Amino acid sequence: MNWSALEALLSGVNKYSTVFGRVWLSMVFVFRVMVFVVAAQRVWGDDSKDFICNTAQPGCTNVCYDHIFPISHIRLWAMQLIFVTCPSLMVVGHVKYRENKDMKYTTSHKGAHLYANPGKKRGGLWWTYLVSLIFKASFDAGFLYLLYHIYEGYDMPRLSKCSLEPCPNTVDCYISRPTEKKIFTIFMVVSSAVCIFMCICEMVYLICKRIQKLIMRKTEGKRQVFAENHEMTLLVAPRSEFMSKSSIRVEPTVSTQNLSNIKTERAPSKKK
Repeated sequence: MNWSALEALLSGVNKYSTVFGRVWLSMVFVFRVMVFVVAAQRVWGDDSKDFICNTAQPGCTNVCYDHIFPISHIRLWAMQLIFVTCPSLMVVGHVKYRENKDMKYTTSHKGAHLYANPGKKRGGLWWTYLVSLIFKASFDAGFLYLLYHIYEGYDMPRLSKCSLEPCPNTVDCYISRPTEKKIFTIFMVVSSAVCIFMCICEMVYLICKRIQKLIMRKTEGKRQVFAENHEMTLLVAPRSEFMSKSSIRVEPTVSTQNLSNIKTERAPSKKK
């Protein structure tokens, strides 16, 4: 399997991921893919050859091996890694769709752009990114449950008993290097659990950031409305003052001499 091609394809997701997404991708390739390719495949490579049962009955060893290992850990982990990394391609595909749409819009509208940044998580891309995180966490959790259900836990017993046909009676079967396989199994399970935790943290981060932006928009809208109302009151207030001053009416028949007489009459009264 060409894991380097998958790594090169998914490396573009880092441009559109958050900090949690970059940590998740690093953990997948360093602690899961590298361990899977370098060590785990070699540990399980001789599993069927070194599986020994204390019987010479033809076919008994094969039947017991199929019963104890219905699906190999290696193949199950390979399927898990494929299913877990595929949802990230949804984000890459959505960004490419935006870029092509923006390019068509630019050619038809004389250099104007439809998206300021096609890779920014807004609108539909935000929902695509959130759905991809849900899928990644769900696939990891589903494969962990499947592994636990098939092998009745994450332990690797040294001795397994089998009484299926064509075995003549209950035979003892021995698994090669059970301790080493148990250590790798626990390591892969813990790595998957940490990746699920990182996906949940990223989902919480995206939702909290979205709520924060909505609250900021509402507060900015309220401030804008308040500023507009304040400007309206400032425009109306001088007009009302002008109207109040202009409402004071002066008799046109009063001459300037009469006004001076009225002032001289009022002056002595104030002195008294």
